[in-house]
Amino acid sequence: MSDTYSEKDLENSILRELERFILELGTDFSFVARQKRITVDHEDYYIDLLFYHRKLRRLVVIDLKLGKFRAADKGQMELYLRWLDRYDRQPGEEQPLGLILCAGSSAGHIELLQLESSGIRVAEYFTELPPRKLLEQKLKRAVAIARERLAEGDAGL
Repeated sequence: MSDTYSEKDLENSILRELERFILELGTDFSFVARQKRITVDHEDYYIDLLFYHRKLRRLVVIDLKLGKFRAADKGQMELYLRWLDRYDRQPGEEQPLGLILCAGSSAGHIELLQLESSGIRVAEYFTELPPRKLLEQKLKRAVAIARERLAEGDAGL
């Protein structure tokens, strides 16, 4: 990207890379929509990215936040998930899941809001490459968490 860009340009650039990344995760993800419009009480909302995961048999919403995670983000994601559950879910599919990607997260907010029970996860993206040591620590922790979940039989999102 050039030196000057709008917030929308940044969002579009991140979303394009995110689409590619998700599709590279394997054949189980299928791209459904970008900026999917939903309407509630004559008010339009736009889901950043919508995928379908074949093994999980469910829609997966990815919502990109340019700032830090906020409590209001949970409400917005719940609205998306409930709308998809009511109007888009097909027979035999499980309830949709949501992933909020943000520039910063808050463990306290996430714990108090009980996101796990809502089918919502929060993940951080980096706006600049962190020091190598920190990146290694985060990668090792992510691998450990993945192994724990596999051992427990919870390989889902």
